[in-house]
Amino acid sequence: MRIVSLQPSITVTLAGLGALQDVVACTRYCKDLCPEIAQGSQIIIQDSWSANAEEILAAEPDIVIVSVPYKLDSLSAILKAGVRVLALAPKSLADVYGDIRTLAALVDQYVAGEKLISGIQDEIAQTREDTRNFLKPRVYCEEWGKPLIASQQWIAELVEAAGGLFVGEPGKQTTIQEVAAADPEVVLAAWCGAGDRVPLQQLIQREGWAQTTAVRERRVYCVADELFNTPAHTLVGGLRAIRWALHPQRFWRPAGVRWLDDQASAGQKVG
Repeated sequence: MRIVSLQPSITVTLAGLGALQDVVACTRYCKDLCPEIAQGSQIIIQDSWSANAEEILAAEPDIVIVSVPYKLDSLSAILKAGVRVLALAPKSLADVYGDIRTLAALVDQYVAGEKLISGIQDEIAQTREDTRNFLKPRVYCEEWGKPLIASQQWIAELVEAAGGLFVGEPGKQTTIQEVAAADPEVVLAAWCGAGDRVPLQQLIQREGWAQTTAVRERRVYCVADELFNTPAHTLVGGLRAIRWALHPQRFWRPAGVRWLDDQASAGQKVG
C-alpha cells in the first residue's frame, strides 16, 4: 500500500497504527507532528488545502487520503488525475473514532485501531468521573481569531467531559461582542497553523473582554494547535490541557499550554 497523506491527523493516526512505512508522501505539517518523518523517505508535498495533482502523481500512490479543511477545486484536480481518494470530514468524537477504524481497516490493523480508540475513551471516562462533582465553568474555545471561529464539536465534547460548559456553537463563526456577552470564565485559544503562538495579550484587549470573568481572573490560555485541531487519538493531549485549565488545583499541568500569567512550570500544579 502506497499512501499519500494530505493532513497531519491522517499521518499521526497511521503512525499510531504502526503503518507509517506505508506513507510515501505527506505534508510539512505532518513532519512537524511526526518527528519520524524527518528520518524517513517520505516526499513532502502540499496539503489538502493547496494540493498539487502533479506532486501527488509523482509519488505513485495507491490511494490519496484527504481531510477537512480542503478546497473542492483541489480535491477535484486529484480526482481528475485518476487516483483513488479517501476523503474524511470529522466533526465529532464519534467521527474521529470512525475515521480511525476506517484507516485501521485500510492498513489491516484492526486491533491497533481499537486500542487507539479505547485509549481516548478510557481517558475521557476517567476525566468525567474525576470532575463530576466540580463546579462547571463557562469555557470559550477559539479555533481562529479573524474572524472569530469557535473550536470544533470534538472540543466541545472534551470540555463537557472535563466538567465545563462550552460557550457558543462549535465550529461556527462568532463575534467579539457575543463572546463578551457570554462572560466565559476560561478562554482557550488554539489557532489553526499557529502552533503555540496565539498573542494572548492582544486577545484580552478585544472590546468588552476586560469585563469578562476569564480576563479579570487571568484565566486565558493558548493551547498548542495540534492538541485541539488534529482529530486523532492525540486529542487526549487536548483533554489534558482542558482539564488542567478548568481545574488547575486538581490536575497536573501538561505540556502544550501557555498561560496569560505564566508563573508555573509545566508539570507543576497551580494554586
